[in-house]
Amino acid sequence: MRIAVIGGGPGGLYFAALAKRLDPRRDITLYERNPAGRTFGFGVVFSDETLGGIEHADPEVYQAMAAEFARWDDIDVHYRGTVTTSGGHGFAALGRVRLLDILRERCHHLGVRIVCGAAPAAAELAAEYDLVVAADGVHSATRETHADAFRPENEERSCRYIWLGTDRVFDAFTFWIAETPHGVVQVHAYPYDRTSSTLIVEMAEDVWRGHGFDVLSESGGRAGDGDAGAGAGDQAGAGAGAGERATRSGIDCSTVELFNNETVEQLNKATIEQSIVAQSDRLTPPPTTTPPDPTNDTSSIAACQTLLTPLLNGKTLRGNGSHWIRFTTVRCANWRHGNIVLLGDAAHTAHFSIGSGTKLAMEDALALAAALTEQSTVDDALAAYEAERRPVVESTQRAAQASLEWFERIGQYAGQDPVRFGFNILTRSRRVTLDNLRLRDPEFAARCAEWYATAEVARGVTPGPPVVRPPMFQPYRLGGLVLKNRVVVSAMDMYSAVDGVPGDFHLVHLGSKALGGAALVMTEMVCVSPSGRITPGCAGLWSDEQGAAWRRIVDFVHRDSTARIGVQLGHSGRKGSTRLMWEGIDEPLPEDNWPVVGPSPIPYAARNQVPHELTVPELRAIREEFVAAARRAADAGFDVLELHCAHGYLLSSFLSPLTNHRTDAYGGPLAHRLRFPLEVFAAVRAVWPADRPVTVRVSATDWAPGGTDADDAVAIARAFAAAGADGIDVSTGQVVSDERPAFGRSYQTPYADRIANEVGRETGLTVIAVGAISSYDDVNSILLAGRADLCALGRTHLYDPQWTLHAAAAQGYAGAEWPVQFRAGSRPPAAGRTDAARPRLSLVTEPAATRHERWRPS
Repeated sequence: MRIAVIGGGPGGLYFAALAKRLDPRRDITLYERNPAGRTFGFGVVFSDETLGGIEHADPEVYQAMAAEFARWDDIDVHYRGTVTTSGGHGFAALGRVRLLDILRERCHHLGVRIVCGAAPAAAELAAEYDLVVAADGVHSATRETHADAFRPENEERSCRYIWLGTDRVFDAFTFWIAETPHGVVQVHAYPYDRTSSTLIVEMAEDVWRGHGFDVLSESGGRAGDGDAGAGAGDQAGAGAGAGERATRSGIDCSTVELFNNETVEQLNKATIEQSIVAQSDRLTPPPTTTPPDPTNDTSSIAACQTLLTPLLNGKTLRGNGSHWIRFTTVRCANWRHGNIVLLGDAAHTAHFSIGSGTKLAMEDALALAAALTEQSTVDDALAAYEAERRPVVESTQRAAQASLEWFERIGQYAGQDPVRFGFNILTRSRRVTLDNLRLRDPEFAARCAEWYATAEVARGVTPGPPVVRPPMFQPYRLGGLVLKNRVVVSAMDMYSAVDGVPGDFHLVHLGSKALGGAALVMTEMVCVSPSGRITPGCAGLWSDEQGAAWRRIVDFVHRDSTARIGVQLGHSGRKGSTRLMWEGIDEPLPEDNWPVVGPSPIPYAARNQVPHELTVPELRAIREEFVAAARRAADAGFDVLELHCAHGYLLSSFLSPLTNHRTDAYGGPLAHRLRFPLEVFAAVRAVWPADRPVTVRVSATDWAPGGTDADDAVAIARAFAAAGADGIDVSTGQVVSDERPAFGRSYQTPYADRIANEVGRETGLTVIAVGAISSYDDVNSILLAGRADLCALGRTHLYDPQWTLHAAAAQGYAGAEWPVQFRAGSRPPAAGRTDAARPRLSLVTEPAATRHERWRPS
């Protein structure tokens, strides 16, 4: 087989070496535009998982790399004059130049032909070779030439950053956060050999301009708008890797994140703050007689040298094709086109803050080489390669997206306590959780739990005195109601009522969840009128008969459990008159349809009815239907009322510009689109008992261009808080049928996070996170990081109605309130011989200790 590889970065070289090693008969030619010995970049970081794969695939490459590694365990977070350290993470880094030398030497040894200079076009090579591997980086000419086949999407982000090197050798992975008059500046740095470290300076666009870097970039080099780049070395979801980087001029660069204990311990807080404030206006580089360097933004580098003087400890910054750039996430619908396949940054990028560029490229290389050996044809091999790698890459990209968005919003966390901030930054990608940190550094995890117990009592939301327990089991005060823990059974439509009357099914469904340990159990959306139903099976509260049926369920919950129960009131709007979910979700009824209504005559989908545009008198009539339902809910004894303003139902459709095209006082700008939902809220609040809380569920994004976005969600939450809402339940989507949601674990939590930190912290509004939260570890991590006050779980409770009690048992927490009838089962049952007592197999057992190794070149 004849193989051509375009690109001599780590991914291309590693693939060539592995493919040749697996089958020496293969004729492999690698084209690299730079001559041997010439490259750009600084350090590359690897995870233990990736290194294990490299060691298994090619021990000689691994051994050569291992001989060069800088190794350490700690992450230091420098914030507000404090240093928060977490250990046990396990980092290994080496210089990018040295990595490329190792891989080139391996290729030469195995007989791979390396040609320096411009490569022929991929299409030209495809006619001559059996396989063409395009590892030509983030600015892949192959990908762009065949864009119709690969269908790339390039998403440019907003922050500016510059990759630099320094002769200051840090001894740990370090985040350094500076709050300047222009906003937050973050620095990420790590060592990669005995004499050097990698360093990134990053900041929001307005902070960048406030410091004058826009002017400096014009004088000392240009800002590289639109450049992507991808890091290398996924570590603990908490670092940034340095990998293949490119500026517009085609220069590859590399670096990563942070700063270390030893450095800042030598500096006092006042000195740092004085230096930052003194330099924070419009930075001016020191006078120099050095001629301009066209490959680097020398003016900006000099200004960064001044800004970071207290941290550099007399050492210097240096560039290597370094300019201010913005990150671009690259995604491709297809990675293969005929016998041409993309690899590494050519196919995908992941933000440097989780350090994944070189890691992903080398993992791609390993998978592609293996697929070529395991499959009988090139076509089958490429299909197997993409099928294996795409889920892994997309998972990494989701984590990277969460991380980069966290850094884009870092200013909203500036007021957090240093302990919470440290936990927050370490868990920002959602790959690292409280349990994960407990395994790495149990002392750090314990310190976080102790802080949370004290802080929540001090905040006034948990009754005192402080008691250390899993965060999810800390009590919570929602308005005047005290909940026994932070777990909510989310509202889930059951479509099992008859003429709107809940029956035995609802009693068992909601009663079992109340017995299962959750603090608050929410009903499904209870409709305020027959025409406000989604389906014929929806429950209602438009009649006294329905009210009495709900009273039966509420009485059971109050009598036989310690849970509270809430009702969610809503109107289907344009999404009504459809089949039961299991008969065809959102499909119109085959017969006996009722008319649907909305703010504008826009159907949910082409197959659905065109809604009648509501007149102002009709809006008033619907408002009164909500009021009547709220009175019945109060009489039934519900503890909480939630107003459903999400998922494209009537009140939600007023909020979204995609569904509300009105030109009267109820349409147009957001303040007008809010008018009807706020009128309904005010009317409901007026008749709902003052000592019982009212919450609002919203869709924080429509997942569609031109729709509600995160900025709107913050404004909506602020408006409901001002109107007297006790809480906001932050969901997303289901507003338009052509939405494109970014599904993933806890995928809606970032919206709750933003509202919690921008609105909740200021107003006291309780924030409820919901959406694919499936483990107690996720719940604990969300709460401890301050991303929400409560967590609502839906499908998780369908799978296990006693989920909360089982979570307590799994964590060894004995304080959960088990029903007396269930207490005999409050410990996990033995599962087999693996649970049996084990004999001692060592003479002396050393106590487990957190690894806190730091990089000491000597």
